[in-house]
Amino acid sequence: MRYAPGVQRFALPAFLVAAVFAVLAPPLSLVALLAGGFVLWFFRDPERTPSAPGVVSPADGRVSVVREEGEQLRIGVFMNVTDVHVNRAPFDATVERVTHRDGAHLPAFSKESERNERVDVDLSTDDGPAELSLIAGAFARRIHPYVEAGDGLERGQRLGHIDFGSRADVLLPPCYDREDVTVDVGDTLRAGESVVAYRDE
Repeated sequence: MRYAPGVQRFALPAFLVAAVFAVLAPPLSLVALLAGGFVLWFFRDPERTPSAPGVVSPADGRVSVVREEGEQLRIGVFMNVTDVHVNRAPFDATVERVTHRDGAHLPAFSKESERNERVDVDLSTDDGPAELSLIAGAFARRIHPYVEAGDGLERGQRLGHIDFGSRADVLLPPCYDREDVTVDVGDTLRAGESVVAYRDE
């Protein structure tokens, strides 16, 4: 199994504590082992392949936002604690800018999460400008982008992850409209695999 970068920062201390308590306090050792196992499971990074042509989901989770913003459409995906937290490129693109913005740590599924800490990845595509936003949640404290300005992205490519609970939004290029969106609020998606929008050329 592949894991997201940084997994050892959380898993190793738990396993060290388990080793220390193995003789001194076996019940506590078991708790530490379970905590370490949970961290490994949380940071899992399975292989994904797009299921069909179109814009793929940037995250595992449930669709929490589908709305118009000026001439563009935003699709937001809320990642629960049980979801894979590695994020992927929705389409082929070039990274124009990566911007980190400090903010609150409110529940990522709420409207107030617009004020949360986030990383915005401005993208250039053949269909026009787009944006991917990685938004921290109530328990998330670190957003880890893997990309920087000038990088080329392929659809479904890994581009970052968020520690412990969060949301990922894709702001589609202006040529997409509501009829092109293939998901509704509440739908469950898989990053890099589930198609969220398709435009028939």
